Amino acid sequence: MSEAVITRSSLSDGRATRPKRRLQWVTALLQNPIGLAGLAIVLATVLIAVLAPVIAPYSPSSQAFTRLQGPSWDHLMGTDELGRDTFSRIVYGSRVSLQVGIIAVLIALAVGGVLGIVGGFFGGRLDSLLMRLVDVMFAFPGLVLAIVIAGLLGPSRRNAMIAIGVIFAPAFARVVRGTVLSVMGEPYIESGRVAGSSDVRLIRLHVLPNIFAPLIVMVTVYLSSAILAEAGLSFLGLGTQPPEPTWGGMLNVARTYMELEPWMAIFPGLAIMIVVLGFNFLGDGLRDVLDPRLRES
Repeated sequence: MSEAVITRSSLSDGRATRPKRRLQWVTALLQNPIGLAGLAIVLATVLIAVLAPVIAPYSPSSQAFTRLQGPSWDHLMGTDELGRDTFSRIVYGSRVSLQVGIIAVLIALAVGGVLGIVGGFFGGRLDSLLMRLVDVMFAFPGLVLAIVIAGLLGPSRRNAMIAIGVIFAPAFARVVRGTVLSVMGEPYIESGRVAGSSDVRLIRLHVLPNIFAPLIVMVTVYLSSAILAEAGLSFLGLGTQPPEPTWGGMLNVARTYMELEPWMAIFPGLAIMIVVLGFNFLGDGLRDVLDPRLRES
């Protein structure tokens, strides 16, 4: 009975300190210049994607302009081989990149998180079987496996999201499993078992809150990798299909005109670089804020 009371009191104390801890994380992130720069880039990208109809001066599919114009006041980034405004297509392309990146990472988080939690929490033969499956997936180069999956499913945005989510799932499974194993050695897990808590309750109240911080960092970092993977698949014709604007697809078309019209490749490439850099900066900042070992050093 006394251990059950201790468990309940510790839970109430933990719940009371969580809002304060989150406020400290936000304050520390705002004081981290790298993380703050990444946050600014990510927020700007999200705003551009949401306000694309307002920001883009023309329709991304309009072919009413002269082909292969250079950058000018009327067309800030020139026009493409069909007379479409490059700036408008890059603005609308941010929607595709963010959508594919976010959904693909959520797929990886769901699949990898379940595998990692189940393996780390229950252990034994089930853990060994799941980790061998993860090892098999790690044996294949990520982009090659994504190309194979997208090629088998057929070229489309939905299949690209599935392919990218599948190749990132093993990394999430490994990190989640390692964090769960460290949590399982804590005394409050044993106290919860003695108090009669079910496995589902232990996972919900003890395991999930303790794996939250590393998962935030992973999601942020892998968003940049997912955007790069989406650009690669679109470049190869396995992602979002024309005429919908994608940064990777724009780079693919620009290959033919690189010597004469280099801006067709420069601006989509800059867009990919800046957004990926922003997510990486944000991930580094969050890691510095959320990792207690880095805060103490």
